[in-house]
Amino acid sequence: MAASAAASPVLLRGSPGGSDPGGEERGGGRPAGAPRTGSERPRVVIVGCGFGGLEAARALHGAEVEITLVDRANHHLFQPLLYQVATAGLPAPAIAAPVRHLFRHQPNVTTLLGEVTAIDAVARSVRLADGAVLPYDHLIVAAGATHSYFGHDAWAAHAPGLKTLADAFEVRRRVLVAFEAAEKEADAARREAWLTFVVIGGGPTGVELAGTLAEIASRTLPGEFRHIDPSRARILLVEGSPRLLQAMPERLGASAQRQLEKLGVEVRVGARVTAIDAHGLQVQPPGDAAPYRIASGCILWAAGVAASPLGRQIAEATAATVDRAGRVQVEPDLSIAGHPEISVIGDLAAARSYVAGTEPQPVPGVSPAAKQMGRTAARNILLRAGGRPAQPFRYRDWGSLATIGRNSAVVDLWTPWRRIEFSGRPAWLFWLFAHIYFLIGFRNRIIVMLDWAWAYWTSQRSARVIAATEPGSPGG
Repeated sequence: MAASAAASPVLLRGSPGGSDPGGEERGGGRPAGAPRTGSERPRVVIVGCGFGGLEAARALHGAEVEITLVDRANHHLFQPLLYQVATAGLPAPAIAAPVRHLFRHQPNVTTLLGEVTAIDAVARSVRLADGAVLPYDHLIVAAGATHSYFGHDAWAAHAPGLKTLADAFEVRRRVLVAFEAAEKEADAARREAWLTFVVIGGGPTGVELAGTLAEIASRTLPGEFRHIDPSRARILLVEGSPRLLQAMPERLGASAQRQLEKLGVEVRVGARVTAIDAHGLQVQPPGDAAPYRIASGCILWAAGVAASPLGRQIAEATAATVDRAGRVQVEPDLSIAGHPEISVIGDLAAARSYVAGTEPQPVPGVSPAAKQMGRTAARNILLRAGGRPAQPFRYRDWGSLATIGRNSAVVDLWTPWRRIEFSGRPAWLFWLFAHIYFLIGFRNRIIVMLDWAWAYWTSQRSARVIAATEPGSPGG
């Protein structure tokens, strides 16, 4: 993803695509963006090491290309389990892997830590925040997405979202600090507000957060406090649309709501959030009912996403168009019109799936789609290099799933033969094994299995540590 760099990238002598801020490549002497000589291999720059960027780089393993992979973080993050870090169920290293370690056996990949701030489609180069310039022959942009507060950016300070490890640490801090603040609070009304947790957004992330918070309150924390009963905490899930899990069949959305309510979560659908501040939020219920206020000391945002700001920079550089969410409109082969050397994939792309005999269908912003786009973009680079036409993107939808809590989940599975929908304990077991299978690295799989087994049998969460609190906040 493209965002602020934690450190300046180290440009090694002879590293592919590396350049001095002044424009001369170290060890090569060729100005950034200058034409290649015939003896050099094509330069591929990949922006972002999420699911799409990682898969694109892996798909070019052994290819006669030089790859430069640049990301603001030094790790690949398994985002489907990020909420587990946010709710103290898993330690951060269990769902993250260092990018350099992932490509230690792929010699045609150089990884750089940095932020892409500009793209020059004419000179075929990208510029990093520290001034370094990376020339390219092929560019794959997989910068991902960020939070969308639907024009109310001030809400971010009071209702953090969940996209990065830093977000997860902040959510975890707020959840744990809320219980600590309630323990010290003498005023009954303020204590009740600290024990009221509100999750905004009824998609998979919101459902998983709400269900896990209910389990923490009812199973993990009881007996640890002396002045409050954590099991009396209120967990509210507020969704603006008429039902939960809009991307899934209605039956599964209804099942998810029943399972959440069984855990003690108050589900409010058709309820639009109209204001958020440091002490709570205002909600507009369905119909003509009067708006009401919920006092809460911990509000979490899972309601919307927007494409990385890099999408609009790409549009300015290439005359491409972007949709309302900031996603770049791409051609059937995932390239930009007039710029076949630039591919945009993942959450940053407003892509469609082209299956013979059917109308092109929008591609959902999910990790399997990003992986498939990464492979397609890499394959098309090799096709073009061989003088063959690029292929349109065809998305294979395997379905979707969401966990709700202990022995509770919903699964919408698409097989080559038929569609299968199921929920409850079988769906929960399927969810467990599916996520363990797709985790990056054998060590991470073992750690997650052990932590989940321990949590299942003891109801304890091993990552309940608050590293720091903001000045003046409860616990600070």
